[in-house]
Amino acid sequence: SIDRRIQYLAYRELKAAVAEYKAQAASAVVLDARSGEILAMVNEPGFNPNNRNNLRSQVFRNRAVTDVFEPGSTLKAFTVAAALESGKFFPGTPIDTTPGTIQVGRNTIRDTHNYGLLTVAGVIEKSSNVGTTKIAFALNKNSLWRMFTAVGFGSLTKVGLPGESAGVVNPASGWGPIEQATASFGYGISVTALQLAHAYSGLANNGVVVPLTLLRRDQPVEGMRVMSGKTARQVGAMLEMAVGADGTGTAAQVYHYRVAGKTGTVRKLSGGSYSADNYLALFAGFAPASDPRLVMIVMVDDPTGKAYYGGQIAAPVFGKVMSGALRLLNITPDDLERSTQRMVQAGPVRGAL
Repeated sequence: SIDRRIQYLAYRELKAAVAEYKAQAASAVVLDARSGEILAMVNEPGFNPNNRNNLRSQVFRNRAVTDVFEPGSTLKAFTVAAALESGKFFPGTPIDTTPGTIQVGRNTIRDTHNYGLLTVAGVIEKSSNVGTTKIAFALNKNSLWRMFTAVGFGSLTKVGLPGESAGVVNPASGWGPIEQATASFGYGISVTALQLAHAYSGLANNGVVVPLTLLRRDQPVEGMRVMSGKTARQVGAMLEMAVGADGTGTAAQVYHYRVAGKTGTVRKLSGGSYSADNYLALFAGFAPASDPRLVMIVMVDDPTGKAYYGGQIAAPVFGKVMSGALRLLNITPDDLERSTQRMVQAGPVRGAL
């Protein structure tokens, strides 16, 4: 199922990002949301299996399926999906995030800004930890756990690659208030890049997750419904806002196409506590948003320098690869008018049609 053209695009852009930000490692996965075919899977650093002098453990593995990480804010889409499925929340339900912090026992959960009164959709657009925590506390913790496990977290994808990790989603029975809060915005849970892509394919495919494959599929395959089509479409619309002008993922935009996605910036665990200087930069999304076809995950491990946010590092990789992949597969644009207006306002853009 690997498309060599898309594989090369992902390889080129991921390698460039690792070099530019002097990152420790990175992974990217591109899926066809409808068929479950893996179109590209790239890791940095890579290796040449013919070079027998460089078979070190840090390169001689497929990080996209063996390495686990906390997904951070990319998981908020599924917390909101659980909230919508519960019937207690709607996209316009108000959530007061004032004053930008919330106390959970001895722990303080913070937003980067005091966003004040947001809607549920605004919580996704602004990536509010406080808002997500308040939503999670209004839900039964078992409903959150069921959503996370239904989309595949904590289970092998069974794609057939050696060394695949199932990740970790601890039973909800063991969650206290702080575990419920942090799980809602992607801490205390570990996933692989392939798992995260598979989960997002459920949002892109109208609430149905299709089994993944590395072999070409010529016939439709039956999937599993993990949420209603209405919920998937509503969350998709929120993820479009997150890539819009007021969201955190504007660098993931693709000219002439509507994009839906979510950034994530995760503090890495170091010595039993979260580091103040080491991060994972993430972006998860799909396009075209009006009729999703391609899903892509980008994870950049430990970028150095002043830039470390997912919207700064991972989102541009997504935008560049997705732009090329959509055109290579001759997927019909769904945003010609608005993209043309943006191009006129912004001036010439390299690579734009």
